[in-house]
Amino acid sequence: MEGTGFGEAQFRRIPEAPPWQPRLTYLIAWRNLVHDRVRFAVTLTGIAFSTLLMGIQLGMLLNFLHTTSILVDHAGADLWITAHGIRTVDLATPLEERRRFQALKVDGVATAEPYLLGFGFWKRTDGVRETVIMIGINPEATMGKPWDLLSGANPRDLLLSPDGVVVDRLYAEKLSVDSVGQLFEINDHRVRVAGFTSGIRTFTQSPYVFTSLRHARAMAFAQEADPLTYILVRVADGYSPDTVAKELSAHLPGADVLTAEEFSQRSRNYWLFSTGAGITVISGAVLALFVGVVIAAQTLYASTMDRLPEYATIRAMGGPRRYLYAIVIKQALIGGFLGYLVGISITLVLVYLGRDSSASPEMTWWLALAIGIVIELMCAAASLVSLGKVTAIDPVKVFR
Repeated sequence: MEGTGFGEAQFRRIPEAPPWQPRLTYLIAWRNLVHDRVRFAVTLTGIAFSTLLMGIQLGMLLNFLHTTSILVDHAGADLWITAHGIRTVDLATPLEERRRFQALKVDGVATAEPYLLGFGFWKRTDGVRETVIMIGINPEATMGKPWDLLSGANPRDLLLSPDGVVVDRLYAEKLSVDSVGQLFEINDHRVRVAGFTSGIRTFTQSPYVFTSLRHARAMAFAQEADPLTYILVRVADGYSPDTVAKELSAHLPGADVLTAEEFSQRSRNYWLFSTGAGITVISGAVLALFVGVVIAAQTLYASTMDRLPEYATIRAMGGPRRYLYAIVIKQALIGGFLGYLVGISITLVLVYLGRDSSASPEMTWWLALAIGIVIELMCAAASLVSLGKVTAIDPVKVFR
């Protein structure tokens, strides 16, 4: 059977090979894939492209989710007290200072610290103004301070420095910052760059600027005495955050009391489902999955169709249908695995190269594993599409 991709010795063994001995079916599946090198390359390219597309789109979605709630996730607070109706952490409304003292009287509240968030205009060295999000916290605070500081700096020392602000390295060029110690203006107030963080991204592309609460109040709400926008609460040992949240809600009418998980999810949901940006990211991820299914199905279906004469030969020699099914499915799984390895490798390289951008896709081990599982399922599903043709093979065709 010259040109069929199967050896004569293999044909003699096919009727004798029981279904629980898969070695021969794996061998035939592999030879089916590599027999036509061009077709093999096209199959791997299609599956690799599907993997790359899903990896980048889902990585962007993961980055989107983490970025929209990054302040809440890294603040270290058990509960957040907000003005009523706040939908996302970045869009804050002033809250009365007395609310903090009321919260401290509730059983189970160990610490209640002020947190101020407001927009400002950063004046670059060339005179251009950039919108920034100012975050004011007490230098002695235990929650809400900047994290991932470069050079191992102490956040307390940076916040205590005169007019000191902390910005992220990702946005240094955007703000025309070159080094520590440079002077700038926010809302016509002088600020001095005291330190840098690394990797604190913002979804709105208005960089976060951390400073002392006193300094932030002067820049953001000069007309008010002691403004704040959030109260960060740490629950005392032995108390449940949910229980304390209910007590606080009863003592603070007109304010919302949310656990960190609830506020984080609320912020994500707002940007994900209430804005065009979220819908766009979700649509891109769904489209990537759909395109991946189409590409994998098309390439594997075409590969199976090219091998129909060989399958007819096996049927003519008495090979059972389950034997053909095993070959087709294993061929799809092998091709899917190899294509996935190529695609995920390219994805990891691109993620690494874009790690310092303000909108870099993320790739975790569980996301990479999930993409691999999806790819294998897609390939198996694509093989099932072609099984109908394999089942309908007329063995007599091989003798025509």
